[in-house]
Amino acid sequence: MLTVEAAQRAVMGRVGPLPLRSRPLGEASGCVLGEEVLADLDQPPFDKSQVDGFAVRAADLRGDDRWLMLGEEIAAGRPPTRPLGPREAAAIMTGAPLPPGADAVVMIEKTQRVEGRVLVAAEGVRPGQNYLARGREIRAGEAVLRPGGRLNAAAIGLLASVGRTEVVVVPRPRVVVVPTGDELVEPDRVPGPGQIRNSNAAMLRALVLGGGADAEALPIAPDEPGPLAEVLGRGLAADVLLITGGVSAGTRDLVPGTLERLGVAPVFHKVRLRPGKPLWFGVGPPRSEAPGALVFGLPGNPVSGIVGFLLFVRPALDALAARTGGGPPITAHRLLRPCSHVGDRPTYHPARLVEAGDGPALEPLDWAGSSDLRTVAGADGFAILPEGEHTFEPGEIVNFLPLG
Repeated sequence: MLTVEAAQRAVMGRVGPLPLRSRPLGEASGCVLGEEVLADLDQPPFDKSQVDGFAVRAADLRGDDRWLMLGEEIAAGRPPTRPLGPREAAAIMTGAPLPPGADAVVMIEKTQRVEGRVLVAAEGVRPGQNYLARGREIRAGEAVLRPGGRLNAAAIGLLASVGRTEVVVVPRPRVVVVPTGDELVEPDRVPGPGQIRNSNAAMLRALVLGGGADAEALPIAPDEPGPLAEVLGRGLAADVLLITGGVSAGTRDLVPGTLERLGVAPVFHKVRLRPGKPLWFGVGPPRSEAPGALVFGLPGNPVSGIVGFLLFVRPALDALAARTGGGPPITAHRLLRPCSHVGDRPTYHPARLVEAGDGPALEPLDWAGSSDLRTVAGADGFAILPEGEHTFEPGEIVNFLPLG
């Protein structure tokens, strides 16, 4: 049975960034850029007013005479029709292009308009005031984004501003979730005798979406070899296949054998942790334009599924998407209250972060085991308690695996 660290190395040693793909801007947010992007035009493409006011020549206002003749009015989106005349001011709106000859804009609040003339307040007007010169932000042909950066909202806006509607990126991983088990019914049904609702599919799909990947949940796969193989085979077309249930040692735990018959190469089965020991991992057969799917068989108990996802699946999704990290974001915090623990494996115990003066402290929560989603729903993550018999005192430092 592998340790958590050895299992993580086994997973990450088989993961690399997905092949680059061109994606519409609407699908590229959060992705890692895979190409250099050049500007097609100067930005701004003209000398652009930054305020509502009057375009002027600064030299016309160096003497005592502050009166200028009013010329044309220039609205945003409409170019000027002629150059600025001597001792003339052009009314201009924010974002509108300056007329040729103008070298400054005076804010409207510092002027007075009277019968075809404009009086400018007796303050210094300097060239370059209140406008952006053409190309001040970007020059045509300049690299505005380089490969390797993650596309946030500002980067998406920048791409649109240089005329891009598509961009080459490392795509978001596509994940298929397959719930298994004859005991499962969908959430909108009332369970019959011996049945439970399928909570894992919705839970894992939410975790996948929160991890920056695309998620699809397939219908419940029964514990029958033929139908199970059909559903799992569909899932192998994805980048990651998450299976919940069917990976323990019971006679109806058919998932490992079915996966091997579908060509999935097993890497490990069982990890030294609680909850989540039966976790299974393998790699599917190569696909036409991509490596084989990463296949995770997660135990059916929901808290086991969450812990397995945070420790193994989430880092794999980051690696597929070329996001940095390399592992789950383990932090360390002091305990708020005493905690006793006995176990033959490291235990991931639901805990809450509580502000305690000099920073957050950990408060372990009372829970009923690996099926207790209610307690985990009120937790911030998991205190990592080492194997063996331990009594922790308040103030002792314990590692913590956050849910977010």
